[in-house]
Amino acid sequence: MNRQNDPVARYYASSTQAADAALSRAERANDLSQVRDRIAQLVRGQTVLELACGTGYWTEVIAANADKVLATDILDEMIARAATRRFPEGKVAFRKVDGLDLPEDLGTFSCVFIGFWWSHLKRDEQDALLAQLRVRLGRDVALILLDDAYVEGSSTTIARTDAQGNTYEIVAAPDGERFELPKNYPADSALRKRLGGEVREIRIERLTYYWMLTCRLK
Repeated sequence: MNRQNDPVARYYASSTQAADAALSRAERANDLSQVRDRIAQLVRGQTVLELACGTGYWTEVIAANADKVLATDILDEMIARAATRRFPEGKVAFRKVDGLDLPEDLGTFSCVFIGFWWSHLKRDEQDALLAQLRVRLGRDVALILLDDAYVEGSSTTIARTDAQGNTYEIVAAPDGERFELPKNYPADSALRKRLGGEVREIRIERLTYYWMLTCRLK
């Protein structure tokens, strides 16, 4: 399946600055600073696989603290943009990878980081991703999920909900093309239910604009 043609990939390919723009909003600065500090703490000394690295914003935070990071994305445009950032010598490698079709030769990692991609996955895709991570990476690997909390007046309005309970938003690219994207805002109970079969030691932390979940693969 060519997932480069799915709406999420197409939107971010046409608007590579969209993710950074969301992170640069002034009202989110305090939360963002706290999250950056927490991520730095969690990845210290780890060998990290980053899925859907986007523009490399979080790759930069991870690389400053982890031993090594393999930053992956399905989009050449994102990898090219991420690679222009400054990283510590020899710590970061990039690879084009479909996060829902992980290659067998990825390597060995102690930690997986997924920033702001989980919410764009439909529920069946989330299940498939968790199952793949267990197969490819094995037991006890740490998993960090970081994503948006819904804030009235700040978050994009939910346009519809499908039969499986996935919610969707409508966004516009710089050229005016409109995209309907999956964008889920799970409650803590929903996260625990979704991940509980595949992971252990779930811990969820919430700020005003973001939530973060840490756990270990079973």
